[in-house]
Amino acid sequence: MKDIWKLPKYVVTATLQCAGNRRTAMSNVRKVRGVGWDVSAIGNAVWGGAKLADVLELVGISKLTRTTKSGGKHVEFVSIDKCKEENGGPYKASIPLSQSTNPEADVLLAYEMNGEPLNRDHGYPLRVVVPGVIGARSVKWLESINIIAEECQGFFMQKDYKMFPPSVDWDNIDWSTRRPQMDFPVQCAVCSLEDVTAIKPGKVKVSGYAASGGGRGIERIDVSVDGGKTWMEASRHQKTGVPYIAADDMSSDKWAWVLFEVTVDVRHPTEIVAKAVDSGANVQPENVRDIWNLRGILNTSWHRVQVRVGHSNI
Repeated sequence: MKDIWKLPKYVVTATLQCAGNRRTAMSNVRKVRGVGWDVSAIGNAVWGGAKLADVLELVGISKLTRTTKSGGKHVEFVSIDKCKEENGGPYKASIPLSQSTNPEADVLLAYEMNGEPLNRDHGYPLRVVVPGVIGARSVKWLESINIIAEECQGFFMQKDYKMFPPSVDWDNIDWSTRRPQMDFPVQCAVCSLEDVTAIKPGKVKVSGYAASGGGRGIERIDVSVDGGKTWMEASRHQKTGVPYIAADDMSSDKWAWVLFEVTVDVRHPTEIVAKAVDSGANVQPENVRDIWNLRGILNTSWHRVQVRVGHSNI
């Protein structure tokens, strides 16, 4: 830790999102295995720590290295945390060496969160933060780092967090046919209204978050108050009073979520829908059934909220 503290400290604002965020809606289509997350398996924080690229230089691996002389192509993070899926062994995950040695990827060995030392639940004393990538790769309670030739062979890399088509179920799955999921797709969710919310007729504020993996910004968020027949564009911001411009390093944090808001007029019971477009022109799929998968990951379908007008909550 003393050696890491001596390295230059970087501060990175980044969103971590569980691959299973919004799993509940997918389970409503067809049963999936996994924790029943609604829209809140996501968070945004200001992380402080040393860049992994600087730490690797301490052991002779220079910046922008893709393969070491001994054939290392991946960086494996091993946690102190033990889990039953590893038969009592440690939780572990890996990312490519090319990503680890690239300072622009902003991979951190973080010891601070929001200006304070990491607390126990967030990985004290040291954790990995891999911006733009599903949360499963940002290993907490870091014990060791290994440079390896192949991807980590741990359970959560090889037998979980992989994207399968709707045709694959537990009776015909072959985990070896898919790569471990890394970047998360473009996502958004309404947070100001819950499903089956009762509201008074008139003006209603619709607000929430949007995020995309790989450092892609949010180009726009569209909101509909008639189930997707017509749309209006919501305002976007990250910092109060600073206009948000996607992919502009001066005005935006490329790894952080974007908050959106729009005021709409609702007179009758309806379905409010939100969808985002990222700076790569990637869009969210319209229907969750089209992206159903047996582990319920990456539900990035249009977010839909049913509202009732003029009655109290059930």
